[in-house]
Amino acid sequence: MKYTAIVDQDVQNIIADCGQELLLEKLQNKTFLITGASGMVGSYFAYTLQKLNRLTGANVRIIAVVRNPAKLDSYIQSDPAVTVVKADITQPLSITGPVDYLVHAASPASPKIMSRQPVETNFANTLGTANTLRLAQEKQAAGYLFISSREIYGQPMEGQELFTEDGPLGQVDPLVPRNGYAEGKKAAENMCSGFAAEYGLNAKIVRLAHTYGPGMAIDDGRVQADFLNNVIHGENIVLKSDGSSVRTYTYIADAISAMFLVLLRSTGLVYNIADEASKTSIKELAETLVGLEPEKGLQLVFEIPKTVNAGTAAFTHGILSTEKIRTELGWQPRYAIEEGFRRTLLHLKEECGIDPA
Repeated sequence: MKYTAIVDQDVQNIIADCGQELLLEKLQNKTFLITGASGMVGSYFAYTLQKLNRLTGANVRIIAVVRNPAKLDSYIQSDPAVTVVKADITQPLSITGPVDYLVHAASPASPKIMSRQPVETNFANTLGTANTLRLAQEKQAAGYLFISSREIYGQPMEGQELFTEDGPLGQVDPLVPRNGYAEGKKAAENMCSGFAAEYGLNAKIVRLAHTYGPGMAIDDGRVQADFLNNVIHGENIVLKSDGSSVRTYTYIADAISAMFLVLLRSTGLVYNIADEASKTSIKELAETLVGLEPEKGLQLVFEIPKTVNAGTAAFTHGILSTEKIRTELGWQPRYAIEEGFRRTLLHLKEECGIDPA
């Protein structure tokens, strides 16, 4: 990922939406550890803290935990406030000095990896969460945040449209290898609840639904990534289904502001994060992305295979209710789906050196 003009605008908006005073009150002179710091979520946390330091002199120290430092943006690595730690989070973590806040964002997000490496996917969420929770407990951290997923809800019951934090849950088959992602996230949530109850750890869980934006990999197999890849390269968008599955799409900057609010202000354990106003079918999403650059004359093409792709998400329906986070924390997303994807496209062009015009 690369720090672009779009990302810079985003992190300034995150600080404004969270409240600079809140961030300073909670984070000034603190140490903030991020696992998966080279990924989209982890990078945005680091970028936001770096911008807070530059704007306010907050003196937040950032520990960026990554498996492969080469994937970490040089903008993050070159900052003297950042310490880069190369580590496999499925192994116990050894960190020198204090850790005041810990965000566990290290987890495979690609359906291709979930399908091909279900064991490693599960371990990142189970063993990785156990190791980071132990570290947070050892350091007596003020806050711990686990990045969970809409997938823990599974497929909704008949007639069920919304998933709320207090249930009911849908169906997840634990014997499907691809579901190692969902089952690993569920086990990790239980660990967070256990550490909170048994040890008094201030653990928080956020369940994200289809988060996109700068930093997303456009070759990871998710439909939004495939569609953006098509648009950038001037290719028709090919749908492998009838496109009727309905999802919500949340722009990364909106999701990050929500996560900061949950970590620093919330009193509950778990919160859904989604933009219900951006509820759309896959077909409608494809039409939106084609419309971003009408001059290219791109079209939708349907090529529906006879067999189901085992790498795709098993859960096609069910929208996350965000009443809890909106009511308790006053969170409101900034970006509608068209503007969010427009910003993502501009970022990708700058990152690839393509003329945005």
